[in-house]
Amino acid sequence: MKALRSYEWIETVTVKLGGEQKSQKQNRCYCGADGKEQKVPLAGQSAEGGRSPRGIRGRIAESKKADMEEYIQQAMGLVKQYIPPDPQRLQAVKDKGAQTMTVLDSATRLRAEFPSYLKPGDALLVDVDPNGDRITGVSVVTYLENDPKDVITLDVAFGTFQDGTSYPAKIVLSGKSKDLDVLIENSGYRKSGS
Repeated sequence: MKALRSYEWIETVTVKLGGEQKSQKQNRCYCGADGKEQKVPLAGQSAEGGRSPRGIRGRIAESKKADMEEYIQQAMGLVKQYIPPDPQRLQAVKDKGAQTMTVLDSATRLRAEFPSYLKPGDALLVDVDPNGDRITGVSVVTYLENDPKDVITLDVAFGTFQDGTSYPAKIVLSGKSKDLDVLIENSGYRKSGS
């Protein structure tokens, strides 16, 4: 994470509902002086979705959009409790003897699974390249509020720069109950100021 602070990149966020693309935004991202990620919308982006219907249809559409935005914010807030993983929570799962390690892809990838990481019945999975000593992917299976049927999944695939620095290349957040997918692709990484 520390190495990524010296980079800037383009983030493309695509929201799909029922498999149909509803919106797409692009931001230029970088870390500010305070170390927090800053996002600046790219110029020339068209407005989302065109004109809204008027009257009662318009109000219903706006209400549905607001509900969906709230759902996305809740889901994103929840997964931020998993990513980056909290070393104390990982240790607590390990101390219970619940952590498992699985060999994938003929020993070129290992998967560490941490069940009930944050909530009963959830799971945090971390894929590691033991040869390169780096994380290649992270997956989360959890649920909103206290409803285990409202499943939220997160899959993060990491890319690697030539210097060995890993970065989140593709992130997919899925809300099963809403048939919602949020795809975040990070590309165009370059050193800030270059």
